[in-house]
Amino acid sequence: MQDVNCAMQDVIIIGGGLAGLVSAIELARSAYLVTLIERKMYPYHRVCGEYISNEVKSYLTRLGLDLHRLGAADIRQFAFTSPSGKELTAPLDLGGFGISRYRLDYALYELAVKAGVTFVQGTSVETVQFGDTGPDGLPLSFIVSAQNGQQWQGRVVIGAFGKRSKLDKTLGRAFMQQPSPYIGVKYHVRFADPAAYARDRITLHNFQDGYCGMSAIEDDRYCLCYLTTRDNVRKHGSVAAMEQAVLYRNPHLKRIFAQAEHLYEKPEVINEVSFAPKKAVEQHLFMTGDSAGMITPLCGNGMAMAIHGARVASQVIGQLLAGSISRTEAEQSYTVQWNALFRQRLWVGRQVQRLFGDVWLSELALSFFKTIPPALHGVMRLTHGQEIR
Repeated sequence: MQDVNCAMQDVIIIGGGLAGLVSAIELARSAYLVTLIERKMYPYHRVCGEYISNEVKSYLTRLGLDLHRLGAADIRQFAFTSPSGKELTAPLDLGGFGISRYRLDYALYELAVKAGVTFVQGTSVETVQFGDTGPDGLPLSFIVSAQNGQQWQGRVVIGAFGKRSKLDKTLGRAFMQQPSPYIGVKYHVRFADPAAYARDRITLHNFQDGYCGMSAIEDDRYCLCYLTTRDNVRKHGSVAAMEQAVLYRNPHLKRIFAQAEHLYEKPEVINEVSFAPKKAVEQHLFMTGDSAGMITPLCGNGMAMAIHGARVASQVIGQLLAGSISRTEAEQSYTVQWNALFRQRLWVGRQVQRLFGDVWLSELALSFFKTIPPALHGVMRLTHGQEIR
């Protein structure tokens, strides 16, 4: 091992979203040396629905976030509309809150800096290789290399690099063999009449080959984020043309786009969004957040899952670093816990997604859930977890 940029780290985290930041804070506060490598510079926008279930609200408060000061919007109601404009509303059992990733991630970044985390920003990781290995062939350390030639050495590596990454391909992850047809598009918007849209409600608007979520965030703003297919965009030539030709067929979306003041020049767009099953541990890297598995956006709980999963990962990795469990035991423990918490949610999300994006099925699903409300609450319970105590 040569030309490394720092002394041996206890943990190297690749990716500085919610999962990476929470893991970094927890491990640094346990007095471990943590380096986090992020390809962008804080603060920045991400394609994300920006709604978080209250299952992690108390935990975030204990972590040191003042959500009230950050301006998080309290969300208690859920609604969804069919492509024809029919609407169904229901209370959210646990509730949640809305806050932009721009503000939330930066607040967590500040907590991580205060905890002693070393940040390397504006840098993309290219490869992760074994450093030293033990008699059993398992890694005792890893060498993390960036595109610009920088290298770091660490005892543990956490993969928190998101939905789909070049590093996933480098690692040969199985899900990368399944091209995804989906793209995500996000806007921040504001309305001239603050009372025009309820700020305590998250709404899912369906349209042909996709669905669009809208919920309040800080500063009287709303997050407007939708998922559709690349073919849908190709067919119409551009995102804007597709919105007018397809999304506007839902009268609710047509009204929203007509009345909304868009707060940045162009939308945030992400391609190749994959909901395929992934492994929680890959080549001895602990995967967290979307790197471990992504729930369909219509279930609206990916941010809470990332936070919860990172908490579990940091606890297990802390035991490994302290020498109380072996690497094999740590990897098995994390995999078992991750699957117990999230595998069912992800499976249910994939099944429910089949009901939406098709005009006829969307209309049928709305009628069914309207007729049998307990079925809707059952789906909500299956895609949301219990509050972290």
